[in-house]
Amino acid sequence: MKIQLIRHATLWLEYGGLKMLVDPMLMDAESMPAFPNTPNELRNPGVNLPETETDYLKPDLLIVTHTHADHWDEAAANQLQKDIPLLCQPGDEPIFIKAGFTDVTPVDVEHEHHSVRFSRTSGQHGTGEIGKRMGKVSGFVLEADEEPVTYIAGDTIWCDEPATAIKQYKPEVIVVNAGGARFLQGDPITMDGPDVAAVKHAAPSAHLIAVHMDVINHCMTTRADLAAYLAKEQLEDHVLIPMDGESFEFKLRG
Repeated sequence: MKIQLIRHATLWLEYGGLKMLVDPMLMDAESMPAFPNTPNELRNPGVNLPETETDYLKPDLLIVTHTHADHWDEAAANQLQKDIPLLCQPGDEPIFIKAGFTDVTPVDVEHEHHSVRFSRTSGQHGTGEIGKRMGKVSGFVLEADEEPVTYIAGDTIWCDEPATAIKQYKPEVIVVNAGGARFLQGDPITMDGPDVAAVKHAAPSAHLIAVHMDVINHCMTTRADLAAYLAKEQLEDHVLIPMDGESFEFKLRG
């Protein structure tokens, strides 16, 4: 398999013979105001899409974990071909249908597309009242012959749901949305340094990739912050923190 960070949570996967685009946010830099009630007023996204040879506008499949503006935007809705098959969480499908997409599948538990099996997982996009306001979020586990089991956790903090997913599926590759996103009140709504470390301790043999940093104004944990925290915990060599456009390849362990 090949996995490439495009920007923020937008990923390109080549897996089981499919080319997949995950959580496409394709708008130009500073196209969107800062998220309100956050520690700064920087416009979003903070950087443009990277220059890459990947033709991410022509995937075989779209995966959208949830429809917050930093995971699905108007630019993606306008630029992507409407007949591309799209997987989402139940309840989000009207948004894509309204945008003109013609092959939308809400995944309740499992779905198989060609040779790849997708299992939807859940999470907590924050705690308390803020977590409730953020709404339902999902992750996806990918399985295919001759490919490593891959878990895209989505927008969740470290909690029972990702812990259960790791125990159940035993992924060999895990992608977590870090950045410690937060508002002026309440706890982080995505993983911060301690959460990423907890994932690593729960899955010590997995390749762990941390994304979702240095792009959106309420993500307060930068790549440098995360790297410094992991170094303090002696985990700096055990977590990959890719730059935009960077890619990795992983093989099924024999």
